[in-house]
Amino acid sequence: MRGFAESMIICVSLNSHESDGFIGVNIGTDLSDMPDPTQVVALLKAQQIRHVRLYDADRAMLLALANTGIRVTVSVPNDQLLGIGQSNATAANWVSRNVIAHIPATNITAIAVGSEVLTTLPNAAPVLVSAMNFIQSALVASNLASQIKVSTPHSSSIILDSFPPSQAFFNRTLEPVMVPLLKFLQSTGSFLMLNVYPYYDYVQSNGAIPLDYALFRPLPPTKEAVDRNTLLHYTNVFDAVVDAAYFAMSYLNFTNIPIIITESGWPSKGDSSEPDATLDNANTYNSNLIRHVLNNTGTPKHPGIALSTYIYELYNEDLRPGSISEKNWGLFNANGVPVYILHLTGSGTVLANDTTNQTYCVAKEGADKKLLQAALDWACGPGKVDCNPLMQGNPCYDPDTVVAHASYAFDAYYHKMGMTDGTCDFNGVATVTTSDPSHNSCIFPGSGGRNRTTTNGTSLAPSSNSTVSGCHSQYLNEKGVLFNSITLGLMLWGVAFL
Repeated sequence: MRGFAESMIICVSLNSHESDGFIGVNIGTDLSDMPDPTQVVALLKAQQIRHVRLYDADRAMLLALANTGIRVTVSVPNDQLLGIGQSNATAANWVSRNVIAHIPATNITAIAVGSEVLTTLPNAAPVLVSAMNFIQSALVASNLASQIKVSTPHSSSIILDSFPPSQAFFNRTLEPVMVPLLKFLQSTGSFLMLNVYPYYDYVQSNGAIPLDYALFRPLPPTKEAVDRNTLLHYTNVFDAVVDAAYFAMSYLNFTNIPIIITESGWPSKGDSSEPDATLDNANTYNSNLIRHVLNNTGTPKHPGIALSTYIYELYNEDLRPGSISEKNWGLFNANGVPVYILHLTGSGTVLANDTTNQTYCVAKEGADKKLLQAALDWACGPGKVDCNPLMQGNPCYDPDTVVAHASYAFDAYYHKMGMTDGTCDFNGVATVTTSDPSHNSCIFPGSGGRNRTTTNGTSLAPSSNSTVSGCHSQYLNEKGVLFNSITLGLMLWGVAFL
């Protein structure tokens, strides 16, 4: 489960209709080079992200989000919960300072009160519902209750006996809080926020949960988990955990409260004890999850019901304590370059990072100039790239540096080869970026007039495992951004099923 500390959650809506599910992205701030709010917003806009959730109500971020149309969820941090839960005036002041002061310029649509309070901050549990009520009262007084919803994210660990889902129930010691909390959500038309992490369910199951079941991979009917009470078939951990929450609410006689998944994903890297934290698994999980959500598949208990989900997380957090995997849940590096590219062809998503349509191949920052020159020679020779724009007097001659010229040639080859894996490496001196490197009248191949046809006989770009060779070239270059195309991912926490 993820803590509130010094983090923010950014939700990414990939649909234009509120009845559709959307994909969100959590953003932690434990980075040695955390982008400033204007850079974060620039990334959101470049990726066409339309929903954002912050772990706090950071003023600079809210100002940066103003006049963007992006829907924003602000949060009451856990360390402010006790004060707000004990004072209506404190809650009203919080709403005035962090919500009213920013609307309508900043499109605030929800408030998350605390994060996993019942499991991480039990001493505040008795005031959680009062804090939500006080925040709601302040919204009502300001005529904002119809446009701003109030809820609180929960760890899925509050659900016990979760498989089969039909017999699940909330930890009974929490019922004195859960019952009034669910009444609040029902009466205000809000939703239950739930953090779901199938990765941890899989890891902690000691082999009882198949990897394919955690990753949404297709299962033969004989391998599907069947709820013996309802005869519903479950093909993935995610759906089973969500339905367990639905059944747990039903056990308390609440049957009409929708669920939003506030955290879910898969780590792309781990240490020797975390062999399944890989780029391939992260890509597989997150790509399949996104399809599942955006197709409005729903769950076996509620088929076709939209289930919006927030990916954990936007950035890799290199300063986060713990295992290697804890630092590698991100979709992007701090410079805005994707950690990997989601495989979502035909999914209809507008998140630019999930396709290769808006990526470019450029020289890697700090790359050895001799290796860059050799790679440039190869691209303009055996690689059969049209390097005429780099000739003196042509649009891309200036700046006359090896980095600038190599970047153009690399991008031309990358797009010539259809942006497939391994075509932006050039012995380790090239990298993928989402920032358009075009400048002045020099328009890079990836920016316009893309040639995505692979010509028979065209050589593959030299990789880090091959030897670069080629003719001497008069094409130089000098500027780059580091980046490896991989696959985007999300992370879900679930409950052991078998």
